Amino acid sequence: MNFIHVQDVLQGNLVGQQTNLRGWVYRARGTKKMRFIILRDSTGIIQLTVVREEAPEAFAVAKKITIESAIEVTGIVRKDERSPGGHELQVQSLNIIHPAETFPITKDQSVSFLLNKRHLWLRSQKLSHVMKIRATLFRAFTDWFNNRGWIQVHGPMFTGSAVEGGATLFNLKYFDGQAYLTQSSQFYLETLIFSLEKVWTVAPSFRAEKSRTTRHLTEFWMLECEAAYMGLQELMRVEEELVSYCCEVIAKTHAKELEVFNIKADDLLKVQPPFKRISYTEAVEVLSKKGIEFEWGTDLGTEEERVLTQDEDLPIFVHSYPKEAKAFYHSPNPEDPKIVDCVDLLAPKGYGEIIGGGQRIHDLDILLDRIKAENLNPADYEWYVDLRRYGSVPHAGMGLGVERVIRWILELENIRDTIAYPRTINRTYP
Repeated sequence: MNFIHVQDVLQGNLVGQQTNLRGWVYRARGTKKMRFIILRDSTGIIQLTVVREEAPEAFAVAKKITIESAIEVTGIVRKDERSPGGHELQVQSLNIIHPAETFPITKDQSVSFLLNKRHLWLRSQKLSHVMKIRATLFRAFTDWFNNRGWIQVHGPMFTGSAVEGGATLFNLKYFDGQAYLTQSSQFYLETLIFSLEKVWTVAPSFRAEKSRTTRHLTEFWMLECEAAYMGLQELMRVEEELVSYCCEVIAKTHAKELEVFNIKADDLLKVQPPFKRISYTEAVEVLSKKGIEFEWGTDLGTEEERVLTQDEDLPIFVHSYPKEAKAFYHSPNPEDPKIVDCVDLLAPKGYGEIIGGGQRIHDLDILLDRIKAENLNPADYEWYVDLRRYGSVPHAGMGLGVERVIRWILELENIRDTIAYPRTINRTYP
């Protein structure tokens, strides 16, 4: 028996034809004479109509059917504007592959309950749409970089040193020694620019941040890239072109899925460069005018980013931060050593930072001075420092938080709904 997908019925010219479908029972209801079943598969949902007088055996099976039972069905495709997708299947035969027990998820369940039942809640239409859009985003990353001559590479998940700071490291016993889960692949990507020049990766990152906000996860995916001979201005062009391309691909691929989130595909198509650029100092002035008390020299936090972006329709760049607000590897500005040549890309409508990056220090002495100024142990970074001893060149790079980008594009309340199994400060189950 040849089976097709729901999408093939909804998009094809199959009216009047006998068709075989299989999937899971999404909804079921009916009367003594007729049963209505909503079948779902990976491509969508369709209504099945079972009439007792026309298909008595199928009707007897339909009466016993339970939510989330796995079924296969044969019937004739009919056009019906009242049905999901405008089509239904007039059932001739119905077989239960596996009857489901009473499904534990019902309407108005608590957030905690749904997280505990995440392995089942992933069957919901909304999360299914998120996963599809997420997959398209990863494909867009690959296409954009490959079409521009960047080379995809992969760094290790176990590391012996910190990138973003020791306070957010997950440490673990590693045989007879100690290792850490990576916070970022940046340092390893930097090693590869000396042979490949332009490299990128997308991989998990781990931060032991004791944060309970709607925008933090302890395990998340990050797209990172590093390029030789790249400066800050060129880096910003890379970021805005990449983000614009990803929005365009999602808009053109998932217009119907976006409607579920009340997102208009046309609005995503308007995410076009150039994005607004303001300096950190200008950002502080904007905050002051809006009545936000903020001390120059401190990194922007969630609230400050929200205020800066809540009235924006497109992402904005904030560049040239004070050196004490950023990690040691950012290159000091040659005209003003109090600031570093780094940049954050903030999503509009209050969603905040989605990309952080900047020009890396390529001078050996400056890097050593910064490591010592941050009270770090130079021995822990010996291999990283080595890169500045053998043919060092100016270079820059960035890290994009995949889940933060999805949250912004879909305007989701919480970042935990951007990934199949969110890991937070209090959750590692299931």
